[in-house]
This record gives sequence, C-alpha cells and structure tokens, in this order.
Amino acid sequence: MNYIVLFAALPFLSAFLIPILRKVLKDKPLDILPVGVTLALSGMSAYMAFFRPEMPLVYQLGGWKIPFGISWLLDPLSLFMLVVVNVITFFVTVYSVNYMEQYTAKWKYYTLLMLMLGGLNSVVLAADIFDMYVFIEIAAVASYALVAFGTKTEEVEASFKYMVLGSIASAFILLGITFLYAKTSTLNMFDMASALSAQGASGNYLLFVSALFITGLGLKAALVPFHAWLPDAHPAAPAPISAMLSGLVIKTIGVYALVRIFFNVFQITPVTSELLLALGGLSMFVGVILAIGQWDFKRLLAYHSISQIGYVVCGIAVGTPLGIAGGLFHLMNHSVFKGLLFLNAGSVEYATGTRDLKQLSGLQEKMPHTSWTSLVASLSIAGVPPFCGFWSKLLVIFALFQAGRPFYGSLGILVGLITLGSFLKIQKYVFYRKIKEALNEVREVPALMCASMAALAVFCLVLGIWFKPVLDDMLMPAAEVLAAGKGYFLALTGK
Repeated sequence: MNYIVLFAALPFLSAFLIPILRKVLKDKPLDILPVGVTLALSGMSAYMAFFRPEMPLVYQLGGWKIPFGISWLLDPLSLFMLVVVNVITFFVTVYSVNYMEQYTAKWKYYTLLMLMLGGLNSVVLAADIFDMYVFIEIAAVASYALVAFGTKTEEVEASFKYMVLGSIASAFILLGITFLYAKTSTLNMFDMASALSAQGASGNYLLFVSALFITGLGLKAALVPFHAWLPDAHPAAPAPISAMLSGLVIKTIGVYALVRIFFNVFQITPVTSELLLALGGLSMFVGVILAIGQWDFKRLLAYHSISQIGYVVCGIAVGTPLGIAGGLFHLMNHSVFKGLLFLNAGSVEYATGTRDLKQLSGLQEKMPHTSWTSLVASLSIAGVPPFCGFWSKLLVIFALFQAGRPFYGSLGILVGLITLGSFLKIQKYVFYRKIKEALNEVREVPALMCASMAALAVFCLVLGIWFKPVLDDMLMPAAEVLAAGKGYFLALTGK
C-alpha cells in the first residue's frame, strides 16, 4: 500500500472507530483520536512539502492498470492542497476540543468531521472523475449534517437549503460526467484527456459539458450567481465548521475540482477563461457589496468568502503562470485568515452569547487574545502589508494587468478598499468602542481556543514575510501543473 492512501484511510478509519470507542469508553473524552489523526496528517503533508517526494506519483489501487481500477495522483498541485486542507483542519480540531463542549454528542461531531476530512483529502488525490464525484458527495453530506448540528430552527433550515442546492449541483456534475463517459468510454482523467484529444470533440459538445460542470461546481464553490446557500449555511454552523466550510470545503469540492477538470482534462479555452473571469469578477464585487450592510458577525464573514473566492477564480482563470500562482496563493491565504476570522467570531459568540455587532463593544480589554488575532486576520484579508493577503492580492491584480485585463485588475483594487472599510467596522464595533455594562463580566475563551487562533495569526504573518520561498517552492510548481493544460495528463499516459 502506498503512503498517500493514509490521507483517506486514517480519517475514514477514525470515523468508523469513534462510535465504537464511545460505547467502550462510555463518557470518557475522545478528543485525542481526531486531534492525533489531524496532527499526523498535517505533519505528514508538511514533511512532504519540505522534503518533496518524487512527483508526479500515480498509484493504482489493487494494481490494476489505467484505465481499469482506481487511480490516485500526487503531484505539486495535489500536495499543495493536502497541506492546506490538513494543516487548517488540525487547528480547527484543536479549537473544537473546548468549543464543542457547548453541544451534546461531541462524538457525532468528530465522526462527521473525520468523514469530511477523508472526503476532502480523497477529492484532492483522485485521478478518476467518478471517484472524485463520490468523495465530493461524502464531504458534502457530512457538511450538511454539521451545519444542522445544533438542531435549532435556523440551523436546520440553513442545512436543508444547503442540501437542496447541493443536490442540484451534484445532479449537474453527474450529468457532465455521464456525457464525458459517453464520449470517451473511460472515467480515468488521464485517459479521458487522451480520448478527447484523439477524437477531437466538437467545440459545441465541450461547451455544453463545460456549462454543466460550471453550474455544478460553481454552486459548490458559491460563485455568484450560484451563491444563495452560503450566507445561511456558514453562519448557522458551529464556528469550527464555518471555518472548514469557508476555508476548505468550497475551495476543495468547488474550485479545485473545477480547475483540475478545466485545465488538465479539457484544456482551458478563451471562452471558458472569459466565462470564469466574469464569474470571478462578479463574485468579488457582489460579495463585498452584500457584506457592507451586514450586522451579524458570521454572516458578514460569509459574504466576504464569496468576494474572496472571486480573487482566486480571477487569478487562475487568466491562465498565466503568475496569475495561477497568485490565485492558488490567495486560496491558501484565505483558508488561513478566513478560518481564523470564523474562529474569532465563534470565540466572541462563545463568550458573549451574541454575534450581533450592535450589541458588542470594547472586547479588546476582556478578550485580548481574540482581539489581536482578529486584528491580524482583518489586516490580512484587507490586503495590508506585510500580511499574507497583501502579496496574494498583489500577484492576482498584477497578473490581471499584465494579461491585458485592466477592468478586472481595477475591480480587485476597488474591492480591496471596500473590504478594508468593512473590517474596520468589525474592529470598531466588536473590540474598540467603550465597553457596554452588560459585557463587563465577559472573559477570554479557554486556552486551546486561544492557541489555535494564535497559531493561525502567526501563519498570516509568516506567509506574508516569507512569501518568496512559498511562491518558489510550492506555488509555482503547482501553477505549472495547471498551466501545462491537458498536455500534463497526456504525458502521464505516455501519449
């Protein structure tokens, strides 16, 4: 068995073991198992990023040759995603140890979290398009249940809406896979790229299939106009799950799957590039405009997720190595600072019982750790140097101007300024006004929650100061995988 299988096997095995251990150990805490698994996987992915294994590595489960059997692929792009997914999940899991004490049946939460993690890791490694679809669904179903975990009316309604729209998205993706299979008689993505290249599929046929995938995966990624589920689902979920949904789920089962198929299977065309740029630009602008009027802390962050995904898609869609690297860098940075912001919002709600900005004030003196980490995350998402968001936005905007797209580059600058204003509002209302009498008894959150937030805040600074090694050693190799187009998959088949 190849070691990359552990990225799926360990979380799925944990999800299976947690209910059994809960019966054996009765009421004893089970935190050590999910924390240990996520620590092992984040350490393993970081080790691979530093001491790069030979790539691309194609592993055939069961020893069956392509196109038979199940293929998994480890290359610079999938390794980049594994690092992002597993490191963020580790800090979210540590945060959950204290935070989820508010809820009953913590073991069910950990079971669903491990299922979600197993699904995300498997999506990143899958080289068969139907396997990718199955793992997208495993991660999505776990997230539907986690959004409704509190079982309040608001949470169940948000989960139901998320599930309905998610199911519609799944139907479009499955229909797209069916048409591709009918044309190529294979589900292996290397073989599929080869068959499409050999048959010379007509432009109209590929355009129709592309429309199915853009609709389905655009819904999963919450791109405007497919975003209706996100502003309800993200605030309703427990804070650690909001961090997972915004930081990882929409990027892995939405953006990653979209760009892997469009660049390495289809080969990005001027038409699809233009369409993705338009969707990215629309998401950037509409997301930030809708965020301005929000007074619910988590709902405001949810709308900013839509806006920031627009930067990621615009950067990648422009198709140049610099643009793709900038888009991937912003994907990583957004996972860090938006994950942190949702943990900050969760800490504020945990300590005060509300997330209404108008009812909050002066928490800087009562919750100093939450306050300084929130300030770091706010400066990062607003693109203030030297924090990480500055460099990734700069790369995306520079790549857009360099590629002759001044409209989208200017839009990126405008949206960045509005974002700064929006997060100054959060800082003012939550942390820096005179404290209200009702909040005098508020205390800082427990140590593990503070530690998780502090670690992510340090990442915001480290990724900003040492962005060059990250760019050279991790992002550019990942960008080259996409920039090579379907020729990258054709090379893996030897054709």
